[in-house]
Amino acid sequence: MPFLYAFKNMSFLWVLLLFACGGVGQKDGRHQKTNLEQRAISGDPEVQIGAARTSIYLPLLKNKNVGVVANQTSLIFKNDPSDTLSATHLIDSLLSLGVQIEKVFAPEHGFRGRADAGEAVADGRDKKSGLPVISLYGSNKKPTAEQLEGLDIVVFDIQDVGVRFYTYIATLQLVMEACAEENIPVLVLDRPNPNLHYVDGPTMEKEHIGFLGLTPIPLVYGMTIGEYAMMVNGENWLEAGIKADLKVIPLAHYNRQTRYELPVRPSPNLPNARAVNLYPSLGLFEGTNINAGRGSEFQFQRFGAPFLNKTYFDFEYTPEANFGAKNPKHKGEVCYGMDLSDEGELDRIHLKWLTEAYRNCNDKSQFFNTSNFTRHAGTEKLQQQLENNFTEDQIRKSWQKDLERFKKIRAKYLIYH
Repeated sequence: MPFLYAFKNMSFLWVLLLFACGGVGQKDGRHQKTNLEQRAISGDPEVQIGAARTSIYLPLLKNKNVGVVANQTSLIFKNDPSDTLSATHLIDSLLSLGVQIEKVFAPEHGFRGRADAGEAVADGRDKKSGLPVISLYGSNKKPTAEQLEGLDIVVFDIQDVGVRFYTYIATLQLVMEACAEENIPVLVLDRPNPNLHYVDGPTMEKEHIGFLGLTPIPLVYGMTIGEYAMMVNGENWLEAGIKADLKVIPLAHYNRQTRYELPVRPSPNLPNARAVNLYPSLGLFEGTNINAGRGSEFQFQRFGAPFLNKTYFDFEYTPEANFGAKNPKHKGEVCYGMDLSDEGELDRIHLKWLTEAYRNCNDKSQFFNTSNFTRHAGTEKLQQQLENNFTEDQIRKSWQKDLERFKKIRAKYLIYH
């Protein structure tokens, strides 16, 4: 399947100055390239993200008091084949067009995307625009009626990566729910999903629903964030079956064969396309006591722990505090594991690394953080299967009925084919 990237020739220096998304360094004798540094993001200038289609959605914002849910990924890229691409943050674009923005809502990692995973984010004020920024990852994750007061419409524009426990879709769902309760329309500006090309993994079970998964969907669900919003609304998954007044601005010249490499980090510990592609598989380590590359320059491209068998695992590294990981697991300790930074592109979740790590663990009592692993997996069954030495094929077979059921639901809401 040929790669088709949405953007090209972005100036690394320009992006660093604009968002300061983190440093690039040396590790293990190799240079870790982020998407920002490579400047190899090339593709069809016809592809347009929803945020760039201003002529469609500006009339919906005219003479309205607007709230915006946004972060560092909420950029509008201006395609000009004769020049390098430049970008404008959605907030700055809307303000320049005379849109009356009253407040900004920020998800996990904050408005500028620099907070650690799980780190509470405080309310504040954006220095550039002067707008108040309300955190949806602090004292509350769902906007309150007071926070929504005075708004006529809420715009949601955040880059997702298509993995259930990546919390931006939970923020979207809670925003939709809060707005539905207050009769405020929601406008979703759609963006590509870099993991759009497959559906896989265990399905979230109702008894484990939480912020790492609010709906009964597989770990990788193969939908853009706009398609997902339509499914949440259409399947009555908002509280008490209420429906949001929802409108999605779709991408133009985009389909399910379009491959998309992110031009900026969607969060601090997803620095490049390799990490984004490996994240559905290595993200399961987040529910264990295994380090998944946090505290190194190869986040979600390696894993390790001091208690893994160093005879079996001949790769080692030492996590240290860095951008996006103030206190990584096993900080300052030598971790034994595997380097996956040269792994080819995945088109399904790979469990082999999780099973290898478990079977070659010197102290299995240290391996799982049980409640956290269940929240990530969406089921208790996966841990039980690993502990009972199920093969990867046996585990995958146990997912199939739920996956087929989900695909039938999902088919009703697909915008792109």
